[in-house]
Amino acid sequence: MATKRSVGTLGEADLKGKKVFVRADLNVPLDDAQKITDDTRIRASIPTIKYLLEKGAKVILASHLGRPKGVTPKFSLKPLVPRLSELLGLEVVMAPDCIGEEVEKLAAALPDGGVLLLENVRFYKEEEKNDPEFAKKLASVADLYVNDAFGTAHRAHASTEGVTKFLRPSVAGFTFYKAQGLAVGKSLVEEDKLELATSLIETAKSKGVKLLLPTDVVVADKFAADAESKIVPATAIPDGWMGLDVGPDSIKTFAEALDTTKTVIWNGPMGVFEFEKFAAGTDAIAKQLAELTGKGVTTIIGGGDSVAAVEKAGLADKMSHISTGGGASLELLEGKPLPGVLALDEA
Repeated sequence: MATKRSVGTLGEADLKGKKVFVRADLNVPLDDAQKITDDTRIRASIPTIKYLLEKGAKVILASHLGRPKGVTPKFSLKPLVPRLSELLGLEVVMAPDCIGEEVEKLAAALPDGGVLLLENVRFYKEEEKNDPEFAKKLASVADLYVNDAFGTAHRAHASTEGVTKFLRPSVAGFTFYKAQGLAVGKSLVEEDKLELATSLIETAKSKGVKLLLPTDVVVADKFAADAESKIVPATAIPDGWMGLDVGPDSIKTFAEALDTTKTVIWNGPMGVFEFEKFAAGTDAIAKQLAELTGKGVTTIIGGGDSVAAVEKAGLADKMSHISTGGGASLELLEGKPLPGVLALDEA
């Protein structure tokens, strides 16, 4: 499964002195006197901001508030400054806008460990239109990007999607993991697919299709071949650890399910098979598929990492079909037209 980097993978060497554009979700309710009535979302953003500050970064904070039509004073983020300053234990600087010369000056003057709060990004209609020029202006004041706004992840706006084209790395903040309600430690999360994953689970349920997910995982204290490892339940990965392979119970469950099949399409390894310590799940599935092929089962290996995995195991010639297409072969199975194929002349 493809993964996204999290902010926890960035260390002091990556962050010290760097300007980090943090897209937070500070869309909090305000009363008529512009007082915050519920600061939950502000508090949820604090761990990510503090982590960056501890590593010597300069944080440029962006958010929307409400649904303003153009510049609307009652939707200004100014009332959030005192609470943010209190929670962070430092004076947060408020920008008069989210783009422009004044913002550039304030960002340039920001000290290491400083925080600049930009004005409501939705004061510009270009935000929700994901306008590339607007996204470029937002990104111009920073070196890298952290998305900590889980509540806006389903929207492709300039501050959530557009800026990632101009800032590298673009990583996910800690809020995303909490949104799943599970302890996933330092495991990498593909935040732009959370909604899709939820809908797939629902679709499988409604169609009576059994969706097998790992019940146990092999976790590591770091992303390295020599990492410390242990087996834990998939729903309780400890803080500071990351899942790098499926565990023995999961392998057994998957093996039993595969034994009942006539056709298997495999896309994506079970874990980080490039590291020997975390290759057991992938190797076990590859070996079983080779055996099943010998018994007349059709086995299709769908591209990229899965192909590399069966080749590494020396089993590529034991499979019915190897497709280098990856995502393209899956889209073909879905019945989607492939632009690169459509563009070819008819025979």
